[in-house]
Amino acid sequence: MALKKFILCCTLATVFASHLPAQQQTTGKASYYSDKLHGRKMSNGERYHRDSMTCAHMHYPFGTLLRVRNPLNGKEVVVEVTDRGPFSKRYIIDLSKAAARELGFIRQGFCQVEITRLRPNRFPFRPEGEEEIPELQLEYHDIELYPIPVWQQDSLMNKRPEPTKIKGHNIDEK
Repeated sequence: MALKKFILCCTLATVFASHLPAQQQTTGKASYYSDKLHGRKMSNGERYHRDSMTCAHMHYPFGTLLRVRNPLNGKEVVVEVTDRGPFSKRYIIDLSKAAARELGFIRQGFCQVEITRLRPNRFPFRPEGEEEIPELQLEYHDIELYPIPVWQQDSLMNKRPEPTKIKGHNIDEK
């Protein structure tokens, strides 16, 4: 009987633990883009700029925000996935030069980093206490409410359709 209770408790704990939201964190080496790539197109179609906070990752979809942390000095940056790579098994992420400068590994060329995917509904620049999103007040106005300019009023009133001619017959207005 005790064995059945133990198995039941282990099964329930496994089921509940699998449904908890977990922040996936990966660790590995990061490198940064060369200055030669400045201005070239990336995989998502945009041009690379060395001062932007972007990165290349093999698995995350384009537009995903990642928090990259340097465990040696504790510095971290938030970057957006805009490219595919790195194509070397030694590195797990390629960062832009600005992101590498913020993390402090420009001289070394590579660094051990921790990568955490940010939740899509959480913005890193929004204060934690502010949860209200303002609603837009949109109104529809009929076009009749807007005045017609004077120069258009005269031309609309004086314009009359011309009579149509069909093979020599003149069709007059009735």
